[in-house]
Amino acid sequence: MKNCKTHLEKHNLYKLILFILLFSTSAKAQIQKTEPPFWYAGMKNPELQIMFYGKDISQYETSVSNNVVIKSVEKTENPNYLFVTIDTQNLKASDLVFYFKIKNKVAFTQKYTLKERRANSADRKSYDASDVMYLIMPDRFANGNPKNDSNAALTEKGNRQDPSGRHGGDIEGIIKNLDYISSLGATTIWNTPLCEDNDKQHSYHTYAQSDVYKIDPRYGTNEDYVRLSTEMHKKNMKLVMDYVTNHWGITHWMMKDIPTKTWFNQFETFTQTHHRREVITDIHASKIDQEVCIDGWFVPSMPDLNLRNPLVAKYLTQNAIWWIEYANLDGFRVDTYNYSDQTAMANWAKAVTNEYPNFNIVGEIWMHNQANLAYWQKDSKIGAIENYNSNLPSVMDFTLQSQISSAFNENEPSWDNGLIKFYNNFAMDYLYPNTNNILVFAENHDTDRINHNFKYDLAKYKLTMTLLATIRGIPQVYYGSEIGMGGDKSKGDADIRQDFPGGWTGDKNNAFTKEGRTAEQAKYFDFTSKLFNWRKSNEAVHFGKMTHYIPENNTYVYFRYTDAKTVMVVFNNNAKEQVVKTNRFKENIKNFKTGKDVITGKTFDLTSEITLEPKSALILELE
Repeated sequence: MKNCKTHLEKHNLYKLILFILLFSTSAKAQIQKTEPPFWYAGMKNPELQIMFYGKDISQYETSVSNNVVIKSVEKTENPNYLFVTIDTQNLKASDLVFYFKIKNKVAFTQKYTLKERRANSADRKSYDASDVMYLIMPDRFANGNPKNDSNAALTEKGNRQDPSGRHGGDIEGIIKNLDYISSLGATTIWNTPLCEDNDKQHSYHTYAQSDVYKIDPRYGTNEDYVRLSTEMHKKNMKLVMDYVTNHWGITHWMMKDIPTKTWFNQFETFTQTHHRREVITDIHASKIDQEVCIDGWFVPSMPDLNLRNPLVAKYLTQNAIWWIEYANLDGFRVDTYNYSDQTAMANWAKAVTNEYPNFNIVGEIWMHNQANLAYWQKDSKIGAIENYNSNLPSVMDFTLQSQISSAFNENEPSWDNGLIKFYNNFAMDYLYPNTNNILVFAENHDTDRINHNFKYDLAKYKLTMTLLATIRGIPQVYYGSEIGMGGDKSKGDADIRQDFPGGWTGDKNNAFTKEGRTAEQAKYFDFTSKLFNWRKSNEAVHFGKMTHYIPENNTYVYFRYTDAKTVMVVFNNNAKEQVVKTNRFKENIKNFKTGKDVITGKTFDLTSEITLEPKSALILELE
């Protein structure tokens, strides 16, 4: 009898072990991905859509522990996906358990965590006109950890000898050089995308992402990205993520097993966008032209996301919010913003800013007409004509960028050449709902480098930076230009995305340090640093009003002012000295007698005239 009992106990133990093994194996086999991987309690929008991915997972019935309400369960024609929407209202941070059943019997379970939010997370501040944004292409900035230059799971390996290859710059390299960026006067960093990009080549730009919940291992880990954010916040700096709503990469894991045929925009044969985004607002545009613009792929390696599909829209909205919470982000820059369905993008922007009312998002609207740009800014009067509101707080001032690239090369003024281009640009500011919240820049990772464009003329570089530092909006500087780096886009993108000198062991000089800069690099850096560090504390150029005067003889004068402070900016774009009579500016000079140049410290008499050196500018704080 005792032996029978012992045998029975062993048998039951064996069955229990076998059940556990089968249970574990089944769960592992069924759930290959859960996205978002976790969430946060206390979000304003309590609806959370969780995507479960695994072999034939849609055959299971689903329930959740803790009496959590399942609002909907959506299946597609692909049985490997299950979209479960739950109500998180009043749920506290805790571990939930999802039960997957067949015929009311639990086949396996999946733990899901709701985490605690940071204090005051919803009220986080964002970047604004008091900031200076520094744009970095991480692969080309600094290699802080050579051990992650290649990754066994990813196709393209590190090869610094290939101009278009992976060079090894990473998150650690940015962290190690935060003091350098801060010393420049920059307060905000915009990195081009850091999520995984498993393209066979040219993956360094990372705009063809293969997993949008995972930092590319060649840049570091998700934890490294959080650490970057933490270290920046210790230095009162802000972190902006480059977010992509329009497309993913051809190697994205979903491309191997598409959730639904409408997840991506697809034509009968491959169709690329024509890039003519004027058709979006063109009242005469044909439907096919509009369809190809929005639904056509950006390039063959970037599948176009269909945001009209509610599952896709929800996925991208939650992914964006997840990164904000997880990495404690301070803002977004959104790539190819108006290549996606405009209603869906308005909903996306609204959902993000509903959760974070102060969160700034700047969209890449690469158009060179102020009306086209202004249409896309939140509360636009132009958009209102069509009852459209983009809900997008900020746009990139591409009209100004195109004027900068030409105006400072035009020594001889004419009716429409030279500094009149800037006057005409700002004269159109009445179109924008919020001129202070526009990103102003001379170049970025997709354009010619200004130093190349100006033939490495330091004087023209100084004119450009002076303009960006003192006009309305949020100035953005592209990495390396502050030490004289150049690049010719006609030679390919790699030429405008060169490695920052000193970012790699063995570099001939280290421009990150004062001692390591060449004499020429120091001239660029010292001017830029002095200019933007001055700008940090001057509210007149942050949010002050602007009055400008029609340029004469290729000179241009404008004022930025508040009730407490007035700044006078004077440009001479000529190749020879110019004298500017000041009586014309009495409206703004008022009773001020002198102005102190913020760069040289020299005091100028404002009572009669100002003499300007060739190709120079003055920033005068009036006294």
